Amino acid sequence: MESTDLEMIKRHIKEDKTLETLYNEHLDYEKRLEKYNSKAYLTPSEELERKNIQKLKLMGRDKIEAILRKYRKV
Repeated sequence: MESTDLEMIKRHIKEDKTLETLYNEHLDYEKRLEKYNSKAYLTPSEELERKNIQKLKLMGRDKIEAILRKYRKV
């Protein structure tokens, strides 16, 4: 995430519970992906789980970006 986005998230996270939830989920997905990415080899089920987490993370990032666009317009 870009530093300008992180700054905006920090500014609005206390007043926007949706943004807070999405950002916390984003951080959780990053941690989970780091565990998979640090392994030398993934089983097929681990690879599938990693891909699912990536998709969830990207969907959440899109939702965060939509919220941040709203704040940029203000």
